[in-house]
Amino acid sequence: MVHETPLWQPSAERIAAARLSSFMAAVRRRWQVDCGDYASLWRWSVDQPEAFWTSVWEECRVLGEAGSSVVEERNRMPGARWFPQARLNYAENLLRRRDDGDALVFWGENRLRRRLSHGELYAQVSRCAQALRAAGVGSGDRVAGYLPNMPEALVAMLATASLGAIWSSASPDFGVQGVLDRFGQIEPKVLFCVDGYWYNGKPADCMTRNAEVAAQMPSLAQTVVVSYLDAEPRADLIRHGTRYADFVAPFVAGEIAFQPLPFDHPLFIMFSSGTTGVPKCIVHCHGGALLQHLKEHQLHGDVRPDDRIFYFTTCGWMMWNWLVSGLASGATLLLYDGSPFARSGAGAAGAILFDYADAEHMTHFGTSAKFIDAIAKTGLQPRATHSLRTLRTMFSTGSPLAPESFDYVYREIKRDLLLASISGGTDILSCFALGNPLLPVYRGELQCRGLGMAVNVFDDDGQAIAAGSGERGELVCTAPFPAMPIGFWNDPDGARYHTAYFDRFPNAWCHGDYVELTAHDGLIIYGRSDAVLNPGGVRIGTAEIYRQVEKLSEIVESLVIAQDWRSDVRIVLFVRLRDGLVLDEALIDRVKQQVRDNTTARHVPAKVLQVADIPRTKSGKIVELAVRHIVHGRPVRNIEALANPEALECFRDRPELQP
Repeated sequence: MVHETPLWQPSAERIAAARLSSFMAAVRRRWQVDCGDYASLWRWSVDQPEAFWTSVWEECRVLGEAGSSVVEERNRMPGARWFPQARLNYAENLLRRRDDGDALVFWGENRLRRRLSHGELYAQVSRCAQALRAAGVGSGDRVAGYLPNMPEALVAMLATASLGAIWSSASPDFGVQGVLDRFGQIEPKVLFCVDGYWYNGKPADCMTRNAEVAAQMPSLAQTVVVSYLDAEPRADLIRHGTRYADFVAPFVAGEIAFQPLPFDHPLFIMFSSGTTGVPKCIVHCHGGALLQHLKEHQLHGDVRPDDRIFYFTTCGWMMWNWLVSGLASGATLLLYDGSPFARSGAGAAGAILFDYADAEHMTHFGTSAKFIDAIAKTGLQPRATHSLRTLRTMFSTGSPLAPESFDYVYREIKRDLLLASISGGTDILSCFALGNPLLPVYRGELQCRGLGMAVNVFDDDGQAIAAGSGERGELVCTAPFPAMPIGFWNDPDGARYHTAYFDRFPNAWCHGDYVELTAHDGLIIYGRSDAVLNPGGVRIGTAEIYRQVEKLSEIVESLVIAQDWRSDVRIVLFVRLRDGLVLDEALIDRVKQQVRDNTTARHVPAKVLQVADIPRTKSGKIVELAVRHIVHGRPVRNIEALANPEALECFRDRPELQP
């Protein structure tokens, strides 16, 4: 349903002050283009990619040499080469400031607080880069971080990038096999790990797992243990182990010799969630990550120098990489490690992040749709308990943000706020759909398609679906963009890369999201295409059912799958109820009635079953496919990708689902 009345509209003053407005003015001057509104700017950006990306380079002030060519073979997908003559370094762009202003602030729940100035961050990266070089790390080598979202993770990444080496990271809650499934494929020379961390007020020791990982990774020349719980962790008990303090001790901070690199030089290796097999190793480059993040932060997020940006993320989720690029826009990073529901004094669960927002004058608050839903269900009212005076923008991603969550944000968090529901993925290390400081926010919609991203919606025959038609289809991108992966690791002929994104529609990236383009030229995402339900041949997005079911106060969260049934499929809904409640026929009837009254009869689940827990990935996404495999008696090949793999047992051999 299209909502004609916006929940929020930017003021004339806010539009005038936006970085996107100044960018549009620069485009008009530079290219003599009539782009008086966002729609015309977007169309120009995809029709004239050479001019658009040149303007991003110039207006976002990339440090480096662009060269005379913007893109070679621009019609090949994959195969286009961006800025083939360019030389730059991602780390140099993030470390452009060296003053006394805050580069980062770190909260480890309510246990630990630290801050580093831009000058101090530069000095720490300098020492770490020298230590890595002394350990034999050079261009193209891999360095891995098995770390929390703490300052040393950022320092190690920037030091790695400064040398032209390749960084990859995972959060310390990954089990040994999950780490080996990822890092074992890329054979890092150095591993940074942590002695432990705090979660929900409790310490978690990591030293045993660190030792097991290092023992089974023959490529390692050095294992560097960062102190968090213990001032002097026993690094000598780990193969090639040394404490971080000892690792950098011999080196004095000085000028960093940033390696000038080609635009497409590998920077990050990211991993797919890997819930149905060993994770894919997705390789992203210096220029692509930098240029895309500058565009998304400054033009879509309106990030300005000295803004203070936060995203609740771990080092195992791409939003960490997205967040830390904020340094390239001159912003301060607000890092947080631990549970978002950790208690802060007498505060309510979930309030600690809003405490952080007030204490550190946060301008941009990033989180997941699940967090917003969770605090709404607990009745948290930050607008009544916190100032949030400096907060201008709230980002949400990870899963579709329900229309009711839009209502909650504007009712209970802040009325004058750009709520930017954004969507993309690890695959592109960025977004296809984004926020926009010039446009209104409509209930349930992502505001716009990203600049320079030729995003469209295709039907099953590969035909474009018109905006505002109400029809749904596959999210595609029909032209190359700089943040496309340069490939998969250990995929020399590119076959796996091609299969992952380009087999469905020739010369178009098929992202795997089931979406609709609205009359406002925004997007609504209905879930992953591979999880779409198809009873009787009618395609139903899982988010349509979640939205209705989770309105019921008894239901904390839910998961829905299609079960093969009598030459068709039937919809099976699993629900986790509030503590102490039991699913009975009366509640089942209410669930079905809620779905029927607000969608269609085809959406109504054939079975509604109670479970104690819902399985999710480390970044909090529920895993419909893994549950579908369990229900059908098929193996889930990589349970190490899950935050709570034991939850899968709630779905195995359910008698209610037997033929």
